Amino acid sequence: MDTRPHDTIRALRWSGGALELLDQRLLPRTEQWIRCTSCDAVATAIGDMVVRGAPAIGIAAAYGVALSVIRHYAPGSAWRGRVDRELERLEAARPTAVNLAWAVRRMRRVLEEIWGDPREALLAEAGRIHREDVEANHRMGDLGAAYLDGGGVLTHCNTGALATGGYGTALGVIRSGWAQGRVGAVFAGETRPWLQGARLTAWELVAEGIPVELICEGAAASLLHRGVVQWVVVGADRIAANGDVANKIGTYGLAVLARHHGVRFMVVAPTSTVDLATPRGADIPVEERPAEEVLRCAGRPVAAEGAGARNPVFDVTPAELVDVLVTERGAVERPGAARLRELVAGL
Repeated sequence: MDTRPHDTIRALRWSGGALELLDQRLLPRTEQWIRCTSCDAVATAIGDMVVRGAPAIGIAAAYGVALSVIRHYAPGSAWRGRVDRELERLEAARPTAVNLAWAVRRMRRVLEEIWGDPREALLAEAGRIHREDVEANHRMGDLGAAYLDGGGVLTHCNTGALATGGYGTALGVIRSGWAQGRVGAVFAGETRPWLQGARLTAWELVAEGIPVELICEGAAASLLHRGVVQWVVVGADRIAANGDVANKIGTYGLAVLARHHGVRFMVVAPTSTVDLATPRGADIPVEERPAEEVLRCAGRPVAAEGAGARNPVFDVTPAELVDVLVTERGAVERPGAARLRELVAGL
């Protein structure tokens, strides 16, 4: 077991025959776990943002597949049809995060290969996906930290233990970098409208004893102009075959600002996030959530009555704005189609 400093938080756990999820909608004020005993409950939790972050969504989905089969398996019955219908709903819960579909496909392969009762094997595979994610995050943390130079780091949204099986992707790099003395200061954007940076990233870092300063999204340009940030480090929900990166809305703007100010831009994501079936970023489906999320904050109106709103959840950063892509299989500078194919070969 790889034990590390600043690595105490987990957002998913399998306990007593159910998937338990830390309800991220309630953080930082309330730490409450939701118990999912069915695939439909997992799909609802993903759609309602109880669990979020591409790797964590994929892990939750893997357990959701296991729960579906556990519920419906009965020799001689039409259980496979019932499972397939539930998995279709599960895959549709969040369309942009490719890890969800990746995890369901992996679980389906195990199901297809088993004769007889598949329940134990599927649960074991879900646990394996969970463990592999944490191990991959530890590797990415070290690979990414090697690029840091002791200066300021700006991150966006939440890419930590709450968004993964544990430790985190971009926040894992910050964890490793802080432990190694390679990070001088951490800045986190608030991430409207769900405030993942304010509610989740700041909560994680404070809990782990890593100092963090929160900034409004509009303050990023000034911060980079003043020279207090040397790296912008973000995660990804999907990476197209040409290296374009879909991530939380606001990432593209940070990439443009970083290039203008000579600040380096790092994307940290597992190879399961690379989608070679999607040629370029323009082909990635971008989820739009309800306008009410923008027009209200913490359930209270913040806009003039009658105003409309656009609420795209993600944007796409062109590959040419990415200085370094860090995966568990290695770090690639200026990632492009050929290097991405090499990274995911054999998967």
